[in-house]
Amino acid sequence: MLNAAILVPSPPLLVPELAGLQTAATAPLRDAIESAAKALYALTTDWVAIGAASSSIGVEPGAQGTYIGYGANVRVALCPEPVGEPDPELPLAALTAGWIRETCAPAAVVDARILASDLSVEQCVLYGAELRSFLDRDREPRGLIIVGDGANTLDAKAPGAFDPRAKGAQARIDSALDTGDRDALLALEPAECASLGIGGRVPWQVLAGVFARPPSSCRTLYSAAPFGVGYHVGEWRP
Repeated sequence: MLNAAILVPSPPLLVPELAGLQTAATAPLRDAIESAAKALYALTTDWVAIGAASSSIGVEPGAQGTYIGYGANVRVALCPEPVGEPDPELPLAALTAGWIRETCAPAAVVDARILASDLSVEQCVLYGAELRSFLDRDREPRGLIIVGDGANTLDAKAPGAFDPRAKGAQARIDSALDTGDRDALLALEPAECASLGIGGRVPWQVLAGVFARPPSSCRTLYSAAPFGVGYHVGEWRP
C-alpha cells in the first residue's frame, strides 16, 4: 500500500564529490532531500522510483551504477546487495534514487522505472493508475520517489540558456507541486515543456495518475532555482 511519495530533482551536483566549489550552495537542496528520504525510510524500505530519459530504459533489479560520467567514480546501488559491476550508463534518475538510498536508507530496495520523455499525458496517467494498483496490491507499506527537474532555462547562466516563458511555467509547476494540484500537472503541455527544458513533466504526470484524488497532505521542503534550473523537494501523502 502506498504510504507516501517524495518529489526530488536529479542534478549530479547533489553529490558532494561532484559539487566541488558548489558544495555549500547545494547543501540546502541536499539537506531537504535527505529529510524527505529519511521520513520515507521511517515508513517503508520498499521504494519505487520514477524518472524519465530520451527513451524507456529497463533497469535490472539489484543494479548499481557510477557517476563516473559526471566526473567522479561515486558508486551507488539500488539495493543492499547489488549484483554485477556498476553500470556507467545507468540513467541519471536511477543514479539519483541510488544515491538517496545509499545516503539515507541503506536497507531500502529501489525498483527504478525510467520512462520515455515523450510519453503523452494520457499515457502518463494510465501508467500512474496502473502503478497505484501495483503499490496497493497488498497491505505492506510502499514508497514512491518521483525524480524530475523543472525548467533549465530560467536565467542567462542556465544550462538551456534563458527563455522568458520559463519563469511563468516554473511558477505554475511550483504551485502545483506545493498544493497537490494534479489537474495543473496534467495541464502541462509536452511540446512547451520540451522547449523549456522541463525534464520532470512525465514523472509529475505519472504522479498525477497515481493520485486519482488530491493528496491528503503536501509538504514542501525546498523550491528554488540556484543554477537557473527549477528544483522542488516535497512529499505527497495519499
